[in-house]
Amino acid sequence: MGGGRSRPVPQSPFWLPAMSFYILSIAVAIVVFLLMWAVLHEGAEETPWVLSGISASFILVGAVFLREVFLRKARYRYLQAERQLDYNLNNISLHSSVNRDVYKLSLKKNAQLIEHIKRKSAAAKILGHLSEGHWEVFELCNQYLSLNEKQMETVGIGSPRLAALRRGKEIIEMLHKFHLLHWVEIESRVLTQEASIQVELSEKLELSQKALMAMDSALEFYPEDKKLNESKDALNEFISSIKISHWIEQAERETFKENYQQAISLYRDALFYLARENFRFEEKKAIADKINDEIELIRRLENKITKKKKISQKIRFIEKEND
Repeated sequence: MGGGRSRPVPQSPFWLPAMSFYILSIAVAIVVFLLMWAVLHEGAEETPWVLSGISASFILVGAVFLREVFLRKARYRYLQAERQLDYNLNNISLHSSVNRDVYKLSLKKNAQLIEHIKRKSAAAKILGHLSEGHWEVFELCNQYLSLNEKQMETVGIGSPRLAALRRGKEIIEMLHKFHLLHWVEIESRVLTQEASIQVELSEKLELSQKALMAMDSALEFYPEDKKLNESKDALNEFISSIKISHWIEQAERETFKENYQQAISLYRDALFYLARENFRFEEKKAIADKINDEIELIRRLENKITKKKKISQKIRFIEKEND
């Protein structure tokens, strides 16, 4: 395992630093502007700078869209594929080492495997903000624990390997949990941050669901972990708040358009969804009170408008009678 081939995970595939990317984009936009201006000026265009400026603007807008949408998605898919490939390579490396002595994991080999995982763990801790390193160590721990379990089934009671395997299991179990929890913490934080800056509801929900899937994968190993369960509850609340905020925003738009009945209907949808979600009581009550206040405000506004209409109708009727 120590000599196995493991490809390094690229830190930023498809991903230039923001400053470098946008400086390059601005340079391209300037070149396009000058070329367009020269061509239109030669063609006796009266305002060549207008079309040139529009073209350059499209380049800049396209650059932002390219980086923030297409490249970000491509990067995420690439890292997922890279992670799976690294797992496969590490798995092959581990099993090829074991298969040479399939019925017995020697004390030396056991110590080598543990030391290899410790080195990987130390490296992942140094680059603690990168989730890929924690995931790699977690997978290596998984492989060792599976191997350890099989070896424990065959080891003799008086064998010196017994104590070494038990100690190895204790060490690797601690690293297994440590790196899995750090991986899910980083993944969920990055995904929820990306979700919070998205405009489209579908994009927000897609990223949030990915964070929830990461949390569920960790809970499969540690279903009783208090921190994990609290984090999942908080993530579920975040997803719920996205949906409720969407209903409220839609209702506010309808209120602005003076579609009061539609606004009230949307607010009621938000209340219905809120009642089904597991928000904390104080938070749920605060949101419900705010929505009910908005509904009451719309009704008062609607009553005022109705009264004004009735008064206007009476005035027109009296004026008509006088005529």
